[in-house]
Amino acid sequence: MDFNLTSEQAQFRDSVARFAQKELAAGALERAHNADYPWDVARKMAAQGLLGITLKEADGGQGGTLMDAVLAIEAVAAACPRSADVVQAGNFGPIRVLGEYASTQQKDKFLKRLLSGEAVIAVGMSEPDAGSAVTELRTAAVRDGAGWRVNGTKVFTTHSAYAELILAYVRFGPGTDGIGSMLIGTRAEGVARGRRARFMSGEEWAELHFRDVAVADDMVLLREGGFKKQIAGFNVERIGNAARSLALGRYAYEAARAWALQRRQFGRLLAEFQGLQWKFADMKIKLDAAQLLLYRAAVNAERGFPSPEETAIAKAACNQAGFDVANDALQAMGATGYSSDTLVEYCLRRCRGWMIAGGSIEILKNRIAESIFDLKRSR
Repeated sequence: MDFNLTSEQAQFRDSVARFAQKELAAGALERAHNADYPWDVARKMAAQGLLGITLKEADGGQGGTLMDAVLAIEAVAAACPRSADVVQAGNFGPIRVLGEYASTQQKDKFLKRLLSGEAVIAVGMSEPDAGSAVTELRTAAVRDGAGWRVNGTKVFTTHSAYAELILAYVRFGPGTDGIGSMLIGTRAEGVARGRRARFMSGEEWAELHFRDVAVADDMVLLREGGFKKQIAGFNVERIGNAARSLALGRYAYEAARAWALQRRQFGRLLAEFQGLQWKFADMKIKLDAAQLLLYRAAVNAERGFPSPEETAIAKAACNQAGFDVANDALQAMGATGYSSDTLVEYCLRRCRGWMIAGGSIEILKNRIAESIFDLKRSR
């Protein structure tokens, strides 16, 4: 068993790191405190082939692996934490589901703009009364002639403030088997954005209201009975979430390590105090352990979808490690770490959100326990 990257993976990681250092590092602080989507970064990444890494070459992608996309997130986040979101949007979650399940017509219509960095797709799952219990969603698709009429509301949707396309989870009929998904343009008649709201991380989102929206039958992505396929695709979203949690925790760790090596108190470098040394040792253990779990989930997926159990373990570990390490890094840096003049406090806020988004740590533990005891999904 080899725990090292292959030479090709290492070369790819290093090339992305050089690009990120050259093109993204200088504006990292400003970018982190701007709620707007970094379209300039998206276009630069598209030119570098960093969008659609895991999509088939025939669909305009790079034909790479999920592990490649994870390495890209890590390399980009090391220079600019905010820009890692662009790697996520261009490789994980709804765009990956689109690449896997969409018809040729749907791909031809949407993928080019998404992979060029000119547009973003969002996944509409959560509703006012359906969060962790997503199977209780109420957004309904009712047959209307040759097409459908959709009514409902989505909340807490990442990219909803500016996304051009929504992969919307809808209900065609009762029960879990009645859930499927549709592709709905945000400029379609009957689609309305509510007021913008802001997460603690600084990200903005807007309620999405579907009011008698007409959707053509050829814009249905997964029909009744497609829920399990959608959740399999959503596990890719969770891998991206886990990778960013870990990468931002590591960014904070490196910032605090550099600080400890140059900051003096009581006539000594902070790095010389044993109490702080132990804290950094604990941080390193958490980061490395979580990274191995993340890599296992990504590598075992190859070009398919990752294991639900391995994904749940990786995300729970990376979410907790990222937050804990960012929190300890901030403490080690004191008021400097707490200041918005550094990115450590930003990393802490972002990591806190990922402990909720994409399946909370508690829900993930439920999934892990079901696997341990061979139980059916608990309520």
